[in-house]
Amino acid sequence: MGGCQSYSGAAESDGAHTYANTHAINLNDVSLLNLKNNNWQAPLCGDKKPYLRPECVSERITQSSTELFTFSALPHGLDLNEWMATNTISFFQLVTLISSALSELCTSTSCPTASGPGDRVYFWKDESGRKLKCSAPLYTDYALSYIQELLSDEDVFPVRADADFPAGFIFLVQKVFLLMFRTLAHLYSAHYTQLVAMEMHPHLNTVFTHLVLFCQSFQLLEPQEIEPLQDLITALTHS
Repeated sequence: MGGCQSYSGAAESDGAHTYANTHAINLNDVSLLNLKNNNWQAPLCGDKKPYLRPECVSERITQSSTELFTFSALPHGLDLNEWMATNTISFFQLVTLISSALSELCTSTSCPTASGPGDRVYFWKDESGRKLKCSAPLYTDYALSYIQELLSDEDVFPVRADADFPAGFIFLVQKVFLLMFRTLAHLYSAHYTQLVAMEMHPHLNTVFTHLVLFCQSFQLLEPQEIEPLQDLITALTHS
């Protein structure tokens, strides 16, 4: 398994369930997102941060940030690791779906580096610890493949009721959410106007808001990671 690094400058329980758990099934069919890959339009404007336009920030599916924050909370009586595992799987399904919808537009030609907002560049670490500067689609493939490998490993994400989670499970969850955050950060940075043209931005805004609130609830992301999108996070969580 590899790693990651960045630099700047270059389920139901007790009657509660999350947006991700509820919508992972509904969103597995890309056609339900009303995508318009063949109708891509020119950017709405020359804004450096089009995702901050008020009419874009206000677009979400149904949930308010207050509801998403409530959905993120650990249900009473549920094991923390079980809650982490359930939400990790659900968020991964949603992030993979949104990312795959942009696969024809996010290429090594259009995105030669794995970039994020604020001139952030993401590097991948291979198994020997070497930093690899790669294109955005390659970084995304590395990231999602790494997560899929973890989710498929029953020693990490056990499926038997009598199996225990491994020591340090929370640190693996933190890495997974870091990779998912970076995947979405690239979409905001490089492909937001395309997402608007495809009418996917309400879905992205909803998933991103929920992911950030979930991470804040359990301290899964470092402040320096979210800083380049703090203006968007503030706008989304106060709308």
